Amino acid sequence: MNKSTWNTKLLSSLLLALVLSACKSTPMNTAPVAVEDKSPAQATKPAENNTGADTSAVKEVAIDGNATDSANNPLKDPNNILSKRNVYFDFDSDAVKAEFRPLIEAHAKYLLAHTSAKVILQGNTDERGTREYNLSLGQRRSVAVKSSLNLLGVKDTQIETVSFGEEKATEGCEDEACSKQNRRVDVVYENE
Repeated sequence: MNKSTWNTKLLSSLLLALVLSACKSTPMNTAPVAVEDKSPAQATKPAENNTGADTSAVKEVAIDGNATDSANNPLKDPNNILSKRNVYFDFDSDAVKAEFRPLIEAHAKYLLAHTSAKVILQGNTDERGTREYNLSLGQRRSVAVKSSLNLLGVKDTQIETVSFGEEKATEGCEDEACSKQNRRVDVVYENE
């Protein structure tokens, strides 16, 4: 092969990879920065949410419970969003769906309030695909949830990611409903 042809192919491959990586992620909205208005008319008016994000599904999270007392532990209260521990994904995707943002936000709020708490994000896949591909996809899924938590202020030292690939998949899944349950990240708190 001609050296200029090889260089052209290498350059086009690198350019394609750069373009695709730039399109990969969608940043989550961050909290707006409050600007203090000194006028008296604005003194009693509450700050407005200028992010444009729909916060109607976001629920208040009780984080005051003692994490060691199982009766008051919000992580184990079935009525608390923190007891929900699974983020589900579409087939062959590592994109976090918008419907799971309130869940991730609640866990981020808990981790920020409990700086000694640590979480393990376990990426899982269904049985389709090779073992190596599924391990990679499971890792990408756990890293996607970690990135969401990081964007909300959670430190890397509180988060560990691991991929189980198809190892924890339900055996003999024949239908799509069963396979959907395998495409997930499990949120597991350390020492729980």
